[in-house]
Amino acid sequence: MPNSKPRLINLDLDLIRAFVAVAEAKNFTRAGVRLGRTQSAVSLQIRRLEEQVGEELFSRDPRSVVLTVQGEALLPHARHLLRLNDEIIGELLNQPLEGEVRFGAPEDFATTHLPGILGDYARAYPHVSLSVVCDFTLNLMDKMQQGALDLALIKRETMGPAIGVSVWREPLIWVGAGVDVLHKNAPIPLVLAPSPCVYRKRATTALDAAERTWRVAFTSPSLAGQLAALRAGLGVTALPRGMAPADLLILGPEMGFPTLPEAEIALIRAGKTLPVAAERLANFILASLDRSSVESEDGESI
Repeated sequence: MPNSKPRLINLDLDLIRAFVAVAEAKNFTRAGVRLGRTQSAVSLQIRRLEEQVGEELFSRDPRSVVLTVQGEALLPHARHLLRLNDEIIGELLNQPLEGEVRFGAPEDFATTHLPGILGDYARAYPHVSLSVVCDFTLNLMDKMQQGALDLALIKRETMGPAIGVSVWREPLIWVGAGVDVLHKNAPIPLVLAPSPCVYRKRATTALDAAERTWRVAFTSPSLAGQLAALRAGLGVTALPRGMAPADLLILGPEMGFPTLPEAEIALIRAGKTLPVAAERLANFILASLDRSSVESEDGESI
């Protein structure tokens, strides 16, 4: 009788690191630059990993490299393996990671999703000087171009150019304190962040397309200020579902509000290669947000 015991496979972390680099760069040559290897060497590593797992991880053609369904499933686990590997090696070698990392993020996302992640990173690498800047996406991209940031999370248009690595997506919804803030035949009062806010642009563009009149009733650069205005009944706004408090009412199409595109956050880098401390933070964020996304899909809190 044949032995039906499954074959034990030990994943090679060098191959896993190459897989993550290609998945993020969407290109073998750019991944090779990041890893310090040639394009052909990276391609060989990916073929070896595919042989190990018995699945095709990328769909390749002359113009693009795209993850297959199996590759999408492997990516969050691969990032988590790299994060664990880096932490274990750092502890065993007793060589504390040092340096400075300049990181930027939108204020609303930073205050709701990042405190735990950045706190974990600071505790794991206490000798790294972490500097965090909260600002609007366009301002963060300007700072990146000026060389003032190493890494940044930005709000990305889902139908726009593929800037950075997508790390988080969530439905964008309309919320308000109640329908009594909406007066018949009057413009919709909006609670918004000042320009250049991606969600502000999406809200006003969607209302214009639906031929709904609107006016700006309250402007605040902080999520806390916007939520206070919403609770006071000053208007409505567009927020990612995970940022909408339970005490606010979701306003749907049945109330005349147009459907909004998903909110998407991407991680961008200052260059093809980063200092080790910045690369570790990138892995930390990507691994943590990957796991948060999986937990959210399972119905648990983000």
